[in-house]
Amino acid sequence: MKRAAASSTRHSSEGKSTSMFAGINRTNNSDSEASNTALHHISQSSHYRHRNMLQKLSFQGKWSSNDHDYEHLCLSDDEHDADDIELNDLGGGGRQSRLHRSLGSSAADNTFSISSITRWIVTLVLMIGMYELGMKEGSKKAVVLTQHEDDDHHPKDISDKNQQGGGGTSFTLERVQTTRKAAQHLISMLQEYYGGKEQSERMMFDSWLTPWDFGQNTTTIKNNFTGSLVEKLVDTMARALVTDDQKDFIIGIIGSSVAAGHDNCNWDSFPRQMERTFGPVWEAAGMKLIYQNGGDGGECGDDFSNQVFCIQQIVSPNIDIAHYTWTYYEAGNKGESALEMRESLARWAQMLPRQPPVHVYNTGVLSNVKKGEYELAKHMSEFGYNAFYMRSGYLNGGFDYDAAKVNGVDHFGWGHVGDGYHNVTRYGENESSTERNESLGTVMRNWHPGPLAFQFVSDTFSYIYSHAMIRALDLIASDLNSGIDPAEKWAKRKIHVKSSLPRPKFCDPLYCVVDETPRCLNFNKPTFGWWGARVEDPDDNLNPHKGEVQNWEVWQQERDIFSFVSKQDQIFFENRDDKEICRHLDACGGISATSKDSGSVVFRLPKQEVGLVVICGCCGKKVGTEMILNNTNIEISYNGQILDRSTWDLYPSEKCVRLMKQFDASAAVATTGHNYLKVKARENLTIPVNISHVITL
Repeated sequence: MKRAAASSTRHSSEGKSTSMFAGINRTNNSDSEASNTALHHISQSSHYRHRNMLQKLSFQGKWSSNDHDYEHLCLSDDEHDADDIELNDLGGGGRQSRLHRSLGSSAADNTFSISSITRWIVTLVLMIGMYELGMKEGSKKAVVLTQHEDDDHHPKDISDKNQQGGGGTSFTLERVQTTRKAAQHLISMLQEYYGGKEQSERMMFDSWLTPWDFGQNTTTIKNNFTGSLVEKLVDTMARALVTDDQKDFIIGIIGSSVAAGHDNCNWDSFPRQMERTFGPVWEAAGMKLIYQNGGDGGECGDDFSNQVFCIQQIVSPNIDIAHYTWTYYEAGNKGESALEMRESLARWAQMLPRQPPVHVYNTGVLSNVKKGEYELAKHMSEFGYNAFYMRSGYLNGGFDYDAAKVNGVDHFGWGHVGDGYHNVTRYGENESSTERNESLGTVMRNWHPGPLAFQFVSDTFSYIYSHAMIRALDLIASDLNSGIDPAEKWAKRKIHVKSSLPRPKFCDPLYCVVDETPRCLNFNKPTFGWWGARVEDPDDNLNPHKGEVQNWEVWQQERDIFSFVSKQDQIFFENRDDKEICRHLDACGGISATSKDSGSVVFRLPKQEVGLVVICGCCGKKVGTEMILNNTNIEISYNGQILDRSTWDLYPSEKCVRLMKQFDASAAVATTGHNYLKVKARENLTIPVNISHVITL
C-alpha cells in the first residue's frame, strides 16, 4: 500500500493532466495536397501492416500489444499527420535549396541570361501567389493532446484535434467509402461466424430490452421506441465522424468485477476484446477507438448506488457511449434503487458534452426482467437507453441448452469450455498451448464470464454499433453528394437542460432533474476523467483553515500482476515477457487519519447546484455507520460551520454518509469563493478513518 502525506502529494485521480499544443498549418495547393495525400497513404499502410503483425503475434501469445508497446511501434493518426507535414515542409525546403543553388552557380559562371532571370521571377511570383491562395483557402488545425496518467501502466488518451479555421468537414466521400467497407467487413465476418444473417440478428439484435432494427427508414421500424434508439445511436456515430476536432471515439464503462474482467487476464476482458474487434473500423475513419474500463471489484465496498454519481470521473466526461454493468449488485430488494440510479445515470449522461446513450450489460436472461426495466427502457429510449442480456443472446441462436444439460453438459456451468457454437475465441484458434486454448474457450469462470462469453459480448456491441455506423455514413454521403456540409448539420449538439428531459419515472427529482452532472472525488483506481472536490493545499492562501494541522495521508492499494487472474492463465503467463497484459486496473484507495496528530483534511468543493454533500468510507459495504455516522471522534464542518450529526444519514449506500441533503437557510456561506468541507480527527481517535469518495451536486 502506497501512502503520501496530503500536504505534499496530491492523489493522481484528482485529474491532474498535462497538455501539449502543436499548431499545424496546411496549404491546399495541388503539390502540397498531393504530397500530403501520398505520405498519409504510406503512413497508413505502414500503420496497418504493423498493427496486423502485432495482432497476429498477440493472438498467438507471442507479443504483448499493450498500450505502451503499440504506441512505440505504431504512430497515432495525429503523429502521422505531424510527420506528413514535417516531411512536406522538408520537401519544400529541398526545392528552395535547389533553386538557390541554381541561382548561385549561374552567377558564378556569368552565364545567367535575361530570359533565365525573367523565368525565375515569374516562377517565384507564381509560387508566392499559390502559397498565399493556399493559406487563405486551407484549413488550419491544432492538435491538442491531453493525457490523464492516473494509472502508471495505462495512460488514458482523451485527445482532441481542434479546428481553428477553414470551413467544412475533412471527412470526404473517399473516407466514407473506406470506413463503410471496414464496417461492412466486420458485419459480414460476424454473420458468417454466428451462422448467417438471421441467426446473428436473433442473437445480437433481439437479446435487448428493446430489440434493434436498422431498417432503411426509422419511421417504418417496428415501434417508435426502436426508432428513437436507432436515431440516437446513428446520431452519436455521425457526429463523431464529421467533427474534425474529435479524433477518438470513447466508450466508458462503470461496473463491477464483470466489467473489470476478474478471473481472466485483463487482455481477455470484453472491453479489451472490443478495442481489437471494433477498433479497425474507427481506424478506417481516421480515428481511434478507446474503451475506458472503470470496472471496480467488490472488495472496496462500492456498488451502483454510489458509483453512478462518479460517472464523469471514473470515465471521461467526453465519452460517446456509456456502458453499465452493476447488475449482479441489483439483486434482491435493491431493484427499485437500481432503477432509480439507472434513470439518474441516463439523465446525467445527457448533460455531458457528447450526450452519450447508456447501454446496460446483464449476464442473465430477459425472462427474468421485471416490468419496471421495460418501462425505463421505453421512457428513456429517445436518449438511447437500452439493456443487453447475454444469456438470452445465446438462447436466441437456437442451440438446445436444456437438452445438452439433460445429457450432462451444462454450457453455463463453472469452467465449461465451449458455448454450443464455438469452442474457443477467434484469437485462440491458433493457440498451441492446450491450457491457454482451454482458458480462451471458457464460457463462465464462475459468476464471472470467461473469454469466450466476453467475445460474444464484444461482438454484440461491435455488430450493433457497426450497423449504426453504416447508417450514419449513408446519411453523411447523401449530404456530401447534395453539396451539404455534414459538419454544419451534425457537429453541434442541442444543449440539454433539465427541462429538455421527460419527467422522471423512478429517480429522485431533487437529484436527477438537474442541469449539471454530479461531481466526485474518487480515490479508487482507475479513473479516466475529472475530479470534483479536491484536497486543498494546507498552505494555500484561500484555504480557510490555513495554519491548522492537515496531515491526512493518501493511500493506494498495491496489486500483484496476477491479482484476480485465473490459475491456468497465471501458469501460462508467469514466465512470459508479455504477462503485463493480465494486470487488472482496479484497486481501492483513500485518504486517511489514524490519530489526532493527523489533524484535518480540507476539501475544496466544486460548484454546487443542489447542495448535496456525501462522503464514503473504505473498505467494506457497511463501514459508513461505524466509521462516519456514529464516530464522535471526527468533526465535520462546512464553510467553517460544524455540521449537525443528527441530520446525517446513510446514502446512497451503507458505506456512505450524506452530510447535507441540499442547501437550506442554515447552510454556511463561503467566504473565499469556494465551499470547503473539513473533516477533523479529534483527541480520542484510535481507529483509522478512510475516506474513498467525496460526492457533490
